[in-house]
Amino acid sequence: MAIKPVLRMGDERLWRVARPVSHFDTRQLHDLLADMRDTMQALNGAGLAAPQIGVDLRVVIFGVSGEQQNSRYPDAETVPETVLINPVITALGSDIEEDWEGCLSVPGLRGLVPRHAHIRYQGQDEYGAQIDRTVKGFHARVVQHECDHLDGILYPMRIRDMTKFGYTGELFPGKDMQDE
Repeated sequence: MAIKPVLRMGDERLWRVARPVSHFDTRQLHDLLADMRDTMQALNGAGLAAPQIGVDLRVVIFGVSGEQQNSRYPDAETVPETVLINPVITALGSDIEEDWEGCLSVPGLRGLVPRHAHIRYQGQDEYGAQIDRTVKGFHARVVQHECDHLDGILYPMRIRDMTKFGYTGELFPGKDMQDE
């Protein structure tokens, strides 16, 4: 469909709590998902939430293919391409892991973010079919990051130590990590 502009940190629309989707398998929903996929792929994202392109709905997409290494996350494990609507996340255990994150809405920056190591996520796909997965590692991190957008949370809000937040080139000198 189209590559949409991604809202950047500071835009008040990113602070809103998104509305649940009540109608599935509609032309509007399929068009939204096509725009989200085009935008995410054009910007080498690992995921994208509808609020990031100004759509106030509880819709996220994510995925990282092993064959097409993502230049923003060169060491990432494969995460299946997923449409997740009206998600519910449940932490499994109390283990927290810190790792580096970036965001299309916070271009050029990275931060060390704590996330639950092991989660269960539930929701629906674009047709209303139930999704129920238990994941860990990078997959769990991506889901939590994208779902935070649905509640008006950007990853810098979760950083515990602001000395671990900065421009990608300064934090990782000489490392080829694309981050716009």
